[in-house]
This record gives sequence, C-alpha cells and structure tokens, in this order.
Amino acid sequence: MKYQNYKTIVFTGGGTGGHVFPGIAVAEKLLLDKDKTSFNVAWIGSNSGMEREILNRYNISFHSIPAGKFRRYFSIKNFIDIFKIIAGFIVSIFLLKKLKADILFSKGGFVTVPPVIAAKLLKIPVISHESDLDPGLATRINGRFSKKILFAYKETLEHWENKKTNQTLLVTGNPVRSEIMSVEILRSKEKIRKQYNISDDRKIILVLGGSQGALEINNMIKEIIYDLTKNYFIIHQMGEFSYKKSEINNYITTALFHEEFPEILAAADIVVSRAGAGTLWENGILGKPSILIPLGFGSSRGDQVRNANFFGKNSAAIVLKDDDTGALNLLLEIDNLLNNKKKLNKLEENVKLLCNRNSADQIVNIIYKEIGYINEYSSI
Repeated sequence: MKYQNYKTIVFTGGGTGGHVFPGIAVAEKLLLDKDKTSFNVAWIGSNSGMEREILNRYNISFHSIPAGKFRRYFSIKNFIDIFKIIAGFIVSIFLLKKLKADILFSKGGFVTVPPVIAAKLLKIPVISHESDLDPGLATRINGRFSKKILFAYKETLEHWENKKTNQTLLVTGNPVRSEIMSVEILRSKEKIRKQYNISDDRKIILVLGGSQGALEINNMIKEIIYDLTKNYFIIHQMGEFSYKKSEINNYITTALFHEEFPEILAAADIVVSRAGAGTLWENGILGKPSILIPLGFGSSRGDQVRNANFFGKNSAAIVLKDDDTGALNLLLEIDNLLNNKKKLNKLEENVKLLCNRNSADQIVNIIYKEIGYINEYSSI
C-alpha cells in the first residue's frame, strides 16, 4: 500500500451503541494499519450522549458538539433543539477546520447532521453508512450531502436507487468490532461456564435489553424467570435504567456489558433481544440463533420491525410480533427452539449467510481510495 501524504479521518455518530460500535469497527481497522502514523483518527459526537464513554475505552480522540434531535411529533423541544442544531453546525465547522479533516465518515444518529452539512460546506468529502434495512431520517438528510452512501443490505440500495441520486451507492454490510470478530467460541463457552459455575447440561440464554433497557423484554423475563431457570441458565443485560440485581439461582443480571460481552455472546446457545442493526449483525457473525422482539411502531419509526421481518423472512431468526409478545409465548418459543437441534442449526447457517465478515475491510478500502491512499489489492 502506498501513501501520498498525512491525512485526517474524522468519524461522527452517536446516540446509541448501534451508531457507535460499527464506526469503531472501521476506526479499529484504520488504527491497526501498519503505517498508522501516516494518518490521524478523530470522532465528533454529542456532548450528552453515551459515545464519549465508549470511545474512551478505545483511545479514540473525541470532540463534542451541541446536538438537537429531529422529532416527528409536536414538542416544545423541537423549537429548543433548532438552536442546538445551529450551534452544532457552527462548532462542527470550527472542529473540522481545527482537525484539518480530509474526510468525514458518518455512522448515523441525529448528532451527525451538523458535521455532515458543515463538511459539505467546507468541501470535505462525506461517506455515510446506514446499518438498518430502512434508512433513518438522519441518513436521508445526510445522503443529500454525501459523496458516497454505504448500505448493509442490497435491498436498501435498490430502494435508494429509485430516487435517482448522484451519489455513489455501495453495499458493504455492517462492520463489527474486532473483539466480536476474533472471539474464540469454544474457549469462551468453557470460560463462561466455569466463571458462573454453569453445569454442562444447561443451555445458556442471553437476554439483551439494550443499553438503555427494554422494559417489555425485562418484564416478560421477570414473569417467566422461574420457569426458565428450571432448565436453563439466564444471563440478562437489563439496561442502566432497569437494572436490578438477581437473587435467583441460574439467573444473573447486569446493567451493561463491557469487555466481557464478546465471550458471553460466544457462550450463549440462543439470544433474546431487540432487533437493532448492530445486535443483529453481531449475533450473525457468531451464528447465534435468536428470538427477536423488535421495538414497535408505537415507540420508534419501525426500523427494528423491518430489520426483524427481513431476518425472519430469510429464516435467520425467530420473530415475535405484536400479537405474540406475551411472556408465555416467549417461553414456548424458547423451549421449542432449544429442544430442536435441527432448527438451531438452520438458524445458525442462515444468519451467517446474511452477515458478511469483511464489512470493515471493505469500508476502510473505500475510505483509503477517497483520500488518496492507494490499495493495489482492493477490488472495490
């Protein structure tokens, strides 16, 4: 690989882990480059989001801006947030100039809109990545100012192409953190079983309530926990706002997973979770059969429903829809799945087929080409 000169690559994204961890996966690839001294990596996020804490763990330079949110319903906060968005735009201009940014990579979330527009004004090329099957509002806005738009699924690209935009559109999949990609499943299973004293005859169920908590899932697990712990071992991420310490045998709870998460995910026999894009892809990379309980239209724009339905249609996950989300239905699905080895194997095969492992590499090559780093082995 030949380099022309020193470059600065700036990332932006935030609000949830799903807008941060995929960007980190790309940044990690850049920082692991043998000639990493030839460029700098920085991140622009909100001054009130979770991204600062996450990025501190990865030693990535973090810079905050005021961030306002785009709401699709009436709220006085919409008026207040207009001023935050304007302030975020002004601060972004100064930051991008100060950092001498050569390119901006946007991973999504409302915080990304001011930096993307600022980069366009400064004639800094923007690459935007969309993780969901259905692009969010921020991506649709950012797409107007981006030189290239990257998608996880070809179905999303095909829909976008109908709009006859001038941008370069590419399908890359969703990048996944190196600690997920490199985790050793067999060793992790042995370690986690020993760590929590889990007998070999008990299947492990990992329940993911999200970083902020999924009250619906948490309440369902609470209702059936004694039935579950008769036969299974439950590891439950409840979220920071819902966490309660478990006093029940064969059931451990945590507010959030950190460094231990890859090994716990690798050790799980099945996963019960929402249907955020990042979670789906991390499950898929490790071939984890999952039962998805997507966040519905009443609480979101419906992206998780569409994500989940796509995986369900491809026989890559079991999906509990609104009419099926009672606790007893969940218990029945868990029992049916864990007692059907053929179905478990089929879900594992299919989800691996949906989730390619080289997404971060593809995106890094796209960034390299855009900033003048010539990768003679790249086919993109």
